[in-house]
Amino acid sequence: MPARPRELTPDRSARHLFGAKMRAYRERGAISLEGLSDVVKISRSHLSRIETAEAMPPPSLPAMLDAAFGTDGIFEELYRLASKEIHPDRYRRRMEFEARARVIDEFSGQLVTGLIQTEEYARALFQTYDPRRSPDEIEELWTVRLSRQAHLRADPQPDLSVILDEAVLRRSFGGPAVMRAQLARLIDVTLTPTTTLQVLPFAHGGHALAGGSLSLFTLEDGTQVAWDEGYASGTLLEDPETVRHRRRAYDRLRACALSPRDSAAFIRSVMEALPT
Repeated sequence: MPARPRELTPDRSARHLFGAKMRAYRERGAISLEGLSDVVKISRSHLSRIETAEAMPPPSLPAMLDAAFGTDGIFEELYRLASKEIHPDRYRRRMEFEARARVIDEFSGQLVTGLIQTEEYARALFQTYDPRRSPDEIEELWTVRLSRQAHLRADPQPDLSVILDEAVLRRSFGGPAVMRAQLARLIDVTLTPTTTLQVLPFAHGGHALAGGSLSLFTLEDGTQVAWDEGYASGTLLEDPETVRHRRRAYDRLRACALSPRDSAAFIRSVMEALPT
């Protein structure tokens, strides 16, 4: 006798509702998990865990479910809500502004910014921050990170400007091979039609944004908001005068940072110095 399907709880969260809707439309179409697996190219076990809200859906799944079930964007809408739930409330509005931004300007003094992290670097970072995290928890965090990075491929694509302190390049996560791939990724985005990346070398000395990170989001109507982040918390800044102050600090750093071409050469020199 086949096992009875686990009871779902769609009222608990958007992720639970996503899984419940997925099962409901699948059963309505008399599609087994194996059959759906063949369509969306995701394993049966992974699909089962998504239905029971034990796993976060990967970014590619919602559109495939909408196509398979003819649901006209329902799963993509649910995914946008569910992808924010892994974060505490204070981060959700930040993510909403990031997703709406037409221009994103970021400074980071310690880590590669999430929008341009490689998978291996991000996983090493998640594990370092909490060594007790399980593989499933790390997989879930990476899935959400990947959904944020998808915004850079939206239509139209936002413009991204990043300034990284030299310390970001020197501080290794995951070992030389992981850092080499991450540094190569940084070189790729130093100067493209929609991205610029600059390095602020140690020789510049102190500055107004030392010790943390800053994200500036410019929306389609010209509104600007800032996200100021320290070690364990972040603050969303919406007061125009406060945002202008952060914008001025960012612009001063951009003027003092290496050019994109010189930044690429600098990053390449750091790569060459990594142990083999």
